[in-house]
Amino acid sequence: MGVRVFSLALIAVVCVTTGACDEALSNLTGPTENLTPTFSSIQRDILSASDSSGRIPCTNCHNGNTFVPGNFTGSAAYASLVGVPSVQRPALMRVAPGNPDASYLIHKLDGGPNIVGLQMPRVGVSLGDGQIRVIRRWIELGAKND
Repeated sequence: MGVRVFSLALIAVVCVTTGACDEALSNLTGPTENLTPTFSSIQRDILSASDSSGRIPCTNCHNGNTFVPGNFTGSAAYASLVGVPSVQRPALMRVAPGNPDASYLIHKLDGGPNIVGLQMPRVGVSLGDGQIRVIRRWIELGAKND
């Protein structure tokens, strides 16, 4: 019994410290089952696409053509998100590589009490916990443009 508990604990530590278990996130992402903690996946499956829950793409509003800050379309998306101060909370980056708790994107998706305005997306269905977890994991891994 003790060996079994130790083995499970060891697997958990390996998963957390190495990121080797990120594949399991796909089981949590609901309507975006192929979502992975990479920018290309997040851009394809969250920023630029709707999903089976009825959520609208982020690019419906964040497209560089409206009064909404940020352009999440095409090649402009990464530069518009990572290392850029938030318009609403300039003390926070939209995405602070390695630090999801200091990333205003996470605050807006979670709809926490320290946001200005409404939770994102403003209309329709919010992202699910698993989808936000994958975005959070991408940020933890350094928010690489991959």
